[in-house]
Formats: sequence, structure tokens, C-alpha cells
Amino acid sequence: MKTLSEASRALELGKVSSVELTEGCLDAIKQKDAELGAYLEVDAQGALKSAQESDARRQGGQSLGPLDGVPIGIKDIIFCKGLESTAASKILEGYKAPYDAMVIQKLKAAGAVILGKTNQDEFAMGASGEHSAYKVTRNPHDLNRTPGGSSSGSAVAVAAGMGYGSLGTDTGGSVRQPAALTGIVGIKPTYGRVSRYGVIAFASSLDQIGAFGSSVEDAALMLQGIAGYDPRDSTSVDRPVPDYRAALKGDVRGKRIGVPKEFFSEGLEPEVKASVQEAIGLLEKQGVEVKEVSLPHASTAIATYYIICTAEASSNLARFDGIRYGPRKGDQEGLNALYEKTRGELFGDEVQRRILLGTYILSAGYYDAYYVRAQKVRALIAKDFSEVFKEVDAIVGPTTPTTAYKIGENIQDPLAEYLGDIYTAPVNLAGLPGISVPGKPTKKGLPVGVQFIAKPFEESLLLNLGYALEGALKDG
Repeated sequence: MKTLSEASRALELGKVSSVELTEGCLDAIKQKDAELGAYLEVDAQGALKSAQESDARRQGGQSLGPLDGVPIGIKDIIFCKGLESTAASKILEGYKAPYDAMVIQKLKAAGAVILGKTNQDEFAMGASGEHSAYKVTRNPHDLNRTPGGSSSGSAVAVAAGMGYGSLGTDTGGSVRQPAALTGIVGIKPTYGRVSRYGVIAFASSLDQIGAFGSSVEDAALMLQGIAGYDPRDSTSVDRPVPDYRAALKGDVRGKRIGVPKEFFSEGLEPEVKASVQEAIGLLEKQGVEVKEVSLPHASTAIATYYIICTAEASSNLARFDGIRYGPRKGDQEGLNALYEKTRGELFGDEVQRRILLGTYILSAGYYDAYYVRAQKVRALIAKDFSEVFKEVDAIVGPTTPTTAYKIGENIQDPLAEYLGDIYTAPVNLAGLPGISVPGKPTKKGLPVGVQFIAKPFEESLLLNLGYALEGALKDG
């Protein structure tokens, strides 16, 4: 069984036990993860205990639903009580979560089996899986290539069969981008659709928890398990959660889809462009109306995103000082040495780069010139989407401008790595939902992602469009 939905149905029919599925995933982790680097901590004992409890429930006719007994992985930035939650940083080494994040509470209530914590770029800052303080995550399609990031381990766990689903976070593309580069499905819900209670903050106005699966149906089931209102998250939106699996009808006739001309300009690899255009053609054959549209401020998205996210990161990460959490350095040499050595030695290069940039942006002389102006441009980007959605139901385009690049290729060129978010960051700036679905791979077999974007809380439409494309590619 490759997909979560297949595993779920097999459990329902009694063809397999949760213990068997869990042992299979644990064996896969033992065999593969030494070279892939997807997991930071594996809770084999806890996972098998949960699996046994799930099997007992099913035998008693008390199944908790489609996720009951299904093994999944959790990005290290999300709290799981009793497990280390380091955000892949040395500054939180050894820190064990004192409580479960709301999404973990929901998954446990649904009976899901938590395999452990997955690797990531430190504090979710990075797009390659190379910025973890502990290990590099590698792409299962080519071990010399990046799987994308920052939710690198969560994507690789699913792509390599070391979990049937997983959770990540998406601040500027950190679910959709690694999903695209590893050939799986990744969904980033509307800002406020999923509670962030119990998630270590990177950029609070942009962060959103998302989900990975091997198929669109898998992503629908995962999203169903975590969506909903939470009064402990002030950004959570109180509105009903639809049945996402029921939305997968595959009928997309009459839907109007916009293709932004700005998403097909300089920097887009020819094979990625061809794959996305082929996907659009397949949807047209199914009765979708395709129209060229324009997002005039799309070219400003990367600059706007990196001003806002670094400013918020500077503020959010000020709490990590060696006093309240994790290890400390230099405490015998006075307060200044404590701050300088703890943060200087225990934060990685990418995190330090973003904190410094964000602190500069928020300084008295530059706050208006950078941060305030970026917020104004952010409003223009959101307005562009609003105008386009008056004409179309959804937007389609590439998830990333390139396929997975070689590990180490961009490590000395942060800007090249940042440009990997050029099609995903605008979605976060506008608070919209987005999904990446595999398109036709390149001639070398490298995955390509096709991204759909919709109005707020239109995840059902995104899932159905992705489902239609998935079906068309299988048939064609």
C-alpha cells in the first residue's frame, strides 16, 4: 500500500493491522533514513503502543475514522508532548515539548499513529533541507539533490514510504515547494483554517500548518484531521470545516482557471514550463476554461516576503537567549557574553542572517522605509489576487521555477535559494490556500509540481482540481 487512503481502506476492511503498517514504516526508516535524513527522532515505542490501541478499537467496532491507525510524521517545529521539539536548532537541543500542539491533539483524537519528528531547515528558515543543525535531508529521487524545504523531512518521509502522511509548516512555500521537488502532494490551507497553537513561530503573519500525502485524497484526509477553530490561536477563524474527501468528484467542467503571465517569465526551466502547460491542457480537455490573467505586483513578492518574514523572525526569536530554553553559553562571563555566545554559537548561519536583516529592518531609521512599505506592497499583492478572482475560480501555474538542484549548489548564494519561493510566497502574503500536485516528470525523472491557488477557504476546490489533474495524468 503506497498511499494513506489505501492504508486507511485496508484497515477498515481488516486486511491489515495498524501494528503491521507501523512496523512497516519503522522498518523503512531503519533501512532508508541513514542516507535520507528525514527523521530527527523516531518514537518507535510510542508509535507501536498507539497502533496496538487502534487495533483494539477496531476489533471492538469503535474506529475513530479514516486516520485511525495510520502512521504519520510530524515536522520538528510542531510540539508533540514528551518528544524533543528543537526546530532543528542547537539552541533548543534537548527541549521536550510540555504539551501537544492543537493539530497533534486533533490527530491523536482521530487515532493517528505518530512515528516521530521530522528534519527541517532550522526554525523553518530555508528552502533546501541543508540548514538543519543536525543533518542534511536528501531527495529520494536523487540523493545528490535537495528535497526542498523547509519541511524537508516531512516531504521525504512520505515520498520514501517512511510514513503515509505528514505535517509541515508553510511560511513562504515550505510545504508546497518540497512536495513539488519530491513528487508528492502538499497543501497549504488558508491563513486561519488550521490552529498554530503549539507551533514554534517563525513569521506569525505568514506561518500556516500544512499537510503532505502521496495522493490528493491523502492530502484531503490529512487536512480534514487538522482543520478547525481553536480559541487559543487568535488568528484561528471560526467557520465550519467541509468534508474535503467528499469534494473529490473529479468533475471540473465549467471551472474558470487563470494562468498568470508573470508565472511564465524569465527563470522558469523549460521542462518545468512544458510539464505545467501539459497539465493545463489536460484540464482544458476536461472542460476547464483557461484564461491568461495578470498579477502585476508578483515581481515584488520575494522582496516583500523577505522583509516581512525576517522582521517577524527577529522579534519571535528574541526569546531564544539561553535563559528560558535549551542550552546556554558564556554564562560565567556576564550577561552580554551569555547573549552573544549562546545566540552566536547555537543559531545557524541562515537563522543569524535573517535575524540580522530583520533587526536592521525594524530599527528606528529604517522601519518606515522597509517594513511599513513592505506591508503596503503586501496589500497590493493581495488586491491583485482579489481582482483576478473576480474573473476566475482558481489560478494555476508552476510550484517552483526549477526542479531539485544539487545539494551545496546554492549554499553560498542565498538569493538563488530564496528565488525558489517566487511562485509560492505571494500566496502566503495574501493568506490564500494553495496546493502542489505532481505534474509530468522531466526526462531525467525529476518531479515537477503544478500549483493551484484559490480564494480564502476554497480548499475543496483546490483539492478537486488537483484530483482531476491526478486522474488525467494516470489516464494519459
